[in-house]
Amino acid sequence: MTERTHLRCPDETCGSSDAYSWNEEKGAGYCHSCALATSSYNGKLYGKRGNMRWVLKDEGETMEDVFSVTGEQKQKSVVENNGFYAEFRGIKGHVREFYGVKQYHSPNAVKYVYPSGGVKTRYIDEKSFSAKGLNSDELFGMNNFPAGSSKAVVITEGEEDAMAAYQMLSNNGYTTPCVSLPSATPKKIIWEKCFKWLDSFEKIILSLDNDGKADHIKETLFDLFPNKIYTMDHGDIKDANDFLLQGKQKAYRDAWWKAKPYSPAGFVASVEDWFDALENETPYEYTPTPIKGFNEINRGLVKGGITVFKALPGTGKSSMLRMLQHDLVVNHGKTVAVLMMEEMKSTTGRAMATYELGKNVMTKEDAERNGVSEAEVKEALKAVVGDRKFVSFDINPQNPVEDTLRQCKYAVAVYGAEYIFIDHLQRLAYLGGTDNATSALTELGVKLTEFAKRKGVGIMCISHVNQDGKTKYASSIEEEAIMIIEMERDKQSDDPREQNTTYLNTSKNRPFALTGPCGMLMYDRDTTMVSERFGVTTDDSSVFDDNIAENTVVKLRTGTGESDFGF
Repeated sequence: MTERTHLRCPDETCGSSDAYSWNEEKGAGYCHSCALATSSYNGKLYGKRGNMRWVLKDEGETMEDVFSVTGEQKQKSVVENNGFYAEFRGIKGHVREFYGVKQYHSPNAVKYVYPSGGVKTRYIDEKSFSAKGLNSDELFGMNNFPAGSSKAVVITEGEEDAMAAYQMLSNNGYTTPCVSLPSATPKKIIWEKCFKWLDSFEKIILSLDNDGKADHIKETLFDLFPNKIYTMDHGDIKDANDFLLQGKQKAYRDAWWKAKPYSPAGFVASVEDWFDALENETPYEYTPTPIKGFNEINRGLVKGGITVFKALPGTGKSSMLRMLQHDLVVNHGKTVAVLMMEEMKSTTGRAMATYELGKNVMTKEDAERNGVSEAEVKEALKAVVGDRKFVSFDINPQNPVEDTLRQCKYAVAVYGAEYIFIDHLQRLAYLGGTDNATSALTELGVKLTEFAKRKGVGIMCISHVNQDGKTKYASSIEEEAIMIIEMERDKQSDDPREQNTTYLNTSKNRPFALTGPCGMLMYDRDTTMVSERFGVTTDDSSVFDDNIAENTVVKLRTGTGESDFGF
């Protein structure tokens, strides 16, 4: 008899007691469980799996010694390279080999290699971790699975969980891609780097620890991949590896099949839930602006909702937005994302450089005329956009409304945007066609409001009005807005100061209830910048004083009357 079957696998890491076959005539064998190939040469038995080769039997041992190895005996494998693939925490050696996870004796450690070569080391005895070259911007194991290689991908919170899930879900030649987050709080840039790969799957199933530490990941992925996110219910078992260690592989597979679509909606009922809301939510958080009059009424730019700036074209809306954007980034360290649909990226960039330099560099000719080199323009722009604090995005003109929402979510999830500026709403309507413009913008307003509230983001929208002051197509967004700022400028005035002055008036202020005049801005034609202007105005004339001191009471003109403010 030359073929012996149903033998114990010579590789202890496999664990199979009957999947190995041995051909005595050829001196070769194969394990049908772990794909181990063996061959005999000069009295030694060599094992081979993938690129790894090692000795399974030394000279002097018989094959019967190999077949009778028990799981309690020390593995005899001597790996030619440093480290070896051994069963650990219930995960078989061939699974660890598939993921490239080696174990070491000195020190007693396991090393997890990420796609770009970064390594996380787990020290078993010390129960500690270290990292080398690990950027935390990619998913462990994603390099093992081509994009779109399956209908679903599983994301876990730890490397051992990913391998355990893969082992439990692999069946009859079918494998499910299983990957892991580098930590419960990965860098936001991970979603930019992994976006296309994740988006290639129809379902993204989350098998996260049930301790709640990574719950924010669910919301982030929900915003990035709507209708694709599913969550597994682990019950009282913490994670995938615990399912395996407790011998509950079937229970894990059942939970995988029963994964439900994720929705961030939930109930707040218990006292603990209410206390948690009080401690962790910051309703109407705001950032002060450079406009003191604006801050008197509105406190600043408010998060958690939509603020609409409405005015006729040419009133100075874009100039004001640039001032606010530059101030948020440079003076407050906020991350700002902008959708500027009426200008090129170079115009947006030069506007930021203009505010940084205090000189007009809106074109190359302007920069040269003001004695500023292009190298200086770039350095000024770098001071604003460095560290990805200022990002600009476009939208798909074929699907402008839906894509605006998607890009806003992406800006928050990937870049951590705290304020988003949209200029302007009517252009979204024009791109999508005017037939359904009102209903489309209504839907956008409702969804942006829900998103801003849930993520604590401030969304600033420009809205054009007609000569009667009516908003075209976007009146529903005004209804959703928490704040409305009306802007007025008399470009036909005989007074050049009036021609270049924009008056601000708060007509809606849900967070703080105050309404009325909230500042004046003066446009400087030489620098193309705006700044706050203090003064006293009447129906007949305007008197400006650049040297009005703080705490001076002045009156600001509006279309409905006058109001006193202290500066």
